[in-house]
Amino acid sequence: MKIRADIVAGLAVSGLMLPEAVAYATIAGVGPGHAILAAIVGTLAYALAGRSRFAIVSATSSSAAILAASLATLPGGAGVRALFLIVAVAFAGLLFLLAWIFRLGGLTGFISHPVLRGFAFGLAITICVKQLPVLTGIPPPGGSLFHTGFEVMRSLPDWHLPSLAVGLVALAALLTLRRWPGMPGALIVLVSGVAASGLLDLGAHGVATVGRIALMPGTSPMPAFSLALVLETAQLAVPLALILLAESWGTMRALALRHGDLLDPGRELRALGLANLAAALVQGMPVGAGLSASAANEASGAQSRLAGAVAALALGALVLFAMPLVALLPQPVLAAVVIAALTHALDPRPISRLWALDRDQYIALAAALGVLLLGVLDGMLCAILLSLAALVQRFGNARLARLGRLGASHDFVDADRHPDAQVPAGIAIWRPAAPLFFANAERMFAEIARRTLAGPGTRAVVISLEESSDIDSTALDALLDFDRAMATKGFALRYARVHDRVRDLLHTAGADALVARCDYSVADAVARLENP
Repeated sequence: MKIRADIVAGLAVSGLMLPEAVAYATIAGVGPGHAILAAIVGTLAYALAGRSRFAIVSATSSSAAILAASLATLPGGAGVRALFLIVAVAFAGLLFLLAWIFRLGGLTGFISHPVLRGFAFGLAITICVKQLPVLTGIPPPGGSLFHTGFEVMRSLPDWHLPSLAVGLVALAALLTLRRWPGMPGALIVLVSGVAASGLLDLGAHGVATVGRIALMPGTSPMPAFSLALVLETAQLAVPLALILLAESWGTMRALALRHGDLLDPGRELRALGLANLAAALVQGMPVGAGLSASAANEASGAQSRLAGAVAALALGALVLFAMPLVALLPQPVLAAVVIAALTHALDPRPISRLWALDRDQYIALAAALGVLLLGVLDGMLCAILLSLAALVQRFGNARLARLGRLGASHDFVDADRHPDAQVPAGIAIWRPAAPLFFANAERMFAEIARRTLAGPGTRAVVISLEESSDIDSTALDALLDFDRAMATKGFALRYARVHDRVRDLLHTAGADALVARCDYSVADAVARLENP
């Protein structure tokens, strides 16, 4: 039964993979064969090396948009673009494998969820706006997002109504068929579009069709390798790999959690690396686990990675034996497929939830605006910087809590949040609410000194370092300077909840006397100060 379910799911998903591959290749500005071959070999490679039973590893909308932005910066002809594509995809694959070798599975969380949601929202708007010329049957105006939108609206009298009607009917059908998750909606719309094109002769009515698809990429003469091209490609491969990693891991993890499956980030890094290297060998586009195809695989009842392998083989059979029919597919139908696939990213609820929580909403909004105003590639780099800035801002401006004892227990809690907590007489107990590191250590110890000196009758200080499992050299120097300065002013100092790695570092720094004043609990530190 499981094998039968995987075969049915794979056949259903293959009907989505073909129009998505053609559409994403159009977004990237490369031939459809680059996306089709990448989907076939990428999905097969992942089925052999990966763990997620739902992941369909093929070209994605975000990677296609980043690839398009990268290719647009290249001088030269088709040969340079083809070489860049091979090298960029290979570099992305090598970056995944290096991350696996050096056990950098933590990179899966390198871009925060709010930033990723904002980036996806802005990217979805960008791609959908870029599909409007295809949907309305006008020549693509090119230029920025706002220029494209303005030109589409300005050309309203020139809209091609048959093209618009075909696209809107296809979009309505795709969205309606979602009510039945087991229904291969994309395949039904694909077949219907081809049938309508043939029976109604849509091409004669001015509706653009896909035309003949060359499965094998062209044989343009490749330029000689140059160090400058390799370095430029390597720089652009980093954001490409990061967005593929963030998008793929987010998709695989969400689907795995929904079904109680376990995933190993290291194994997924290796699988994505091998999939992209396989795509590079066939001059394919970069590949990752896109949400739309993977979610369709889940909805179709996939039970194992066999479903992905069946989908890849079915896609190969489809393009080998049904190419004359695929050539009749109307381009507005492809635009509808892309827009329908991105409707999940256009849902504002994940971002509006951040406003309700009053957490990270401005970061998500800034990531979305970065894509809309700066473009996809610069918007991606902006999103990465926002993730780092959010981390530094949160840890760099961490709150400093003064602790008090709950009754006669050994529990010490934030006295500001627990009015019944009793602060020991003459002893100030402080707890930084974030790990100490170079961006916050000096400010945190200066704040402790200021608030301690401002408190009348304080003769001793306890600092709880429970949040700092380890510290860097800047935090170490700040700690030692603070200890000397406060001791000079006559304060007795003890340090509580000090982790072993911090103790080892203090020993190495020659601060054995300070280690002697370290305790494993706040209660012990207070007891030693109260009973010297």
